[in-house]
Amino acid sequence: MRGAVGALAAVVSLPLLLAGPPAAGQAAAEPPPASGGLQRAFADAADAYAVPRGVLLGVAYLQSRWDAHGSAPSVTGGYGPMHLTDARTALARSGHAHHGGGEDRRGDDGRRPPRALAAGAARALGAGALPAALKTLERASELSGLPPERLRTDPAANARGGAALLADAQRRLGGPAGGSPADWYGAVARFSGADDTATATAYADEVFAVIRSGAARTTDSGGRVALEADRSAVRDPTQIARLRLRTADARGTDCPESVSCEWIPAPYAELSDGAYGNHDKADRPRSQSVRYIVVHDTEGYWDTALDLVRDPAYVSWQYTLRSRDGRIAQHVPLKDVAWHSGNWFVNAKSIGLEHEGFLAAPDAWYTEAMYRSSARLVRYLAKRYGIPLDRRHVLGHDNVPGTTATTIRGMHTDPGPYWDWAHYFTLLGKPFERAGGEGGGSRQAGSGQAGGEGAGGERGAVVTIRPDYSRHRPLYTGCTKPGEGCVPHGSGAVRLHTAPDASAPLVKDAGLRPGGEDSTTGVNDTGARASTGQQYAVAERRGAWTAVWYLGQKAWFHNPRELPTAVPGRGPLLTPKPGLDGIPVYGRAYPEAAAYPAGVPVQPVSPLPYRLLAGQRYVAGDRLPGEYFYARTFDTSHHQVVRGEELYYEIQFGHRLAFVKAADVRVLG
Repeated sequence: MRGAVGALAAVVSLPLLLAGPPAAGQAAAEPPPASGGLQRAFADAADAYAVPRGVLLGVAYLQSRWDAHGSAPSVTGGYGPMHLTDARTALARSGHAHHGGGEDRRGDDGRRPPRALAAGAARALGAGALPAALKTLERASELSGLPPERLRTDPAANARGGAALLADAQRRLGGPAGGSPADWYGAVARFSGADDTATATAYADEVFAVIRSGAARTTDSGGRVALEADRSAVRDPTQIARLRLRTADARGTDCPESVSCEWIPAPYAELSDGAYGNHDKADRPRSQSVRYIVVHDTEGYWDTALDLVRDPAYVSWQYTLRSRDGRIAQHVPLKDVAWHSGNWFVNAKSIGLEHEGFLAAPDAWYTEAMYRSSARLVRYLAKRYGIPLDRRHVLGHDNVPGTTATTIRGMHTDPGPYWDWAHYFTLLGKPFERAGGEGGGSRQAGSGQAGGEGAGGERGAVVTIRPDYSRHRPLYTGCTKPGEGCVPHGSGAVRLHTAPDASAPLVKDAGLRPGGEDSTTGVNDTGARASTGQQYAVAERRGAWTAVWYLGQKAWFHNPRELPTAVPGRGPLLTPKPGLDGIPVYGRAYPEAAAYPAGVPVQPVSPLPYRLLAGQRYVAGDRLPGEYFYARTFDTSHHQVVRGEELYYEIQFGHRLAFVKAADVRVLG
């Protein structure tokens, strides 16, 4: 969804986490001061409540990867490394949700966009309506004796509160205090807050996978936390039966067995004025290939997203993922085409995943549970359709190009600069490693002209954007108010300047600003931004600065040896054929006019307001024929796929992808 600042809070319907009075003697003393370190705080909290240390650390890793997020709340009002929920306090934070129905995420300019949503689509949440699952911090306070404000702001106290909740869950399930992690499988499942067996089981399985494999990382506060691998942490699914949870309806879903998935269908319905929605029937992959997976964030809450995808006059996507526990709802069969990206060519060849969250609120949290569930789903989809796991095929919504010059400014900007692409691709099993394999670049790029650079990408033709997410903290503005600085936060995006100087203006985007204005530091401004995993051709190097070809111009970013923001890459490059001063760039790869049969309107092949100039080089992606999926009527008998003889190359042209005609370019290497 499009990133913006708004004022909507919608009902978050999460299950009851824990209930009942605390056990005698469970309230504990104040936790040690923060100077003792978070590792020590977890150990002391676990010992105080007779929770195995590995269990507490494993749960906290799934909740937050041990980050405290600067005491900011998540989308479900969760605080601290244990994600203790206090939505009553967090409710003042709100964001733009799925509304503004005049936008056309179908992206087919031959068909009118869906009608606007009714004003009543937004629902306000009153303090009295909060479910118990959004008040677990209050329950942790009762169990631990620690004041709520301390639990919200002090990571050590927060760990103590989480341990108290786990111990209470174990006691209520009749499990033993202490013991081995295997005895706590049911309590971990209960801690997830899931109301169905599949989600609770998937959450517990992820926690136990972390316990068995171990983990270590430096948290957002700079401390080091480690969980030693424990192979004795064996899952015991029989404990799930004691939770007495419902069985979700997974019939009709296409999901891996390792996630929890429920079928909540989007309607295919004919409307009163002859229009229809909210997706198109198709026969993929027999009718056309599936080549892209598009990562979105909802810019709203789980319940709101589910309400809107069930509106026949709105738009659609294939899957929604819940922030708290990674739960997945599927809405559109994979063979059909959902309306989610704003570009009909991409829609017809993609699968859309909406993740609960807000791009402009970095601590709204793209949680570890959601990252892991999403990665499992993407691996499954990529294997099923033969989709390469790289940034030319696994896109952010903000990487999808506008279809024509007039649509560029309306294209969406999620999941934004705070989505951790490096971590996501590590979970996908395709980390962005150095092209030569020594660590730090991209081994995924395929064959072609080799990079061969050293640290920071000093030599070679291609670089892969790869800043250190936690240490790379460029200033963004507009997260809460226009022009106001955002909270400093890790980011996977680098900023591009017109010269090798941090004070130089940012590069211009002629599509976003036809008047020639400079790009800005706005969190929703993609005009001068390169994102982790994207690959660009090197144009020049000067000291700690690297220039790449970007939107038809030379764009500089800071890339010091001691903290590189790009690493060696490898990939085929293309450039205009000799004799051409420049060539047009397109936002979709449509067939030539002669390819259209009678009865199918010819779609214009409209160039974008950019030029790929002679001497410039760009990393080439797939070579593919022009293709158009004709689907403008509710009656599917008229639907057909038109393919032409004209061939295109996909390129990484700016922050978004683009297409150039194969007849206009030569491939180097």
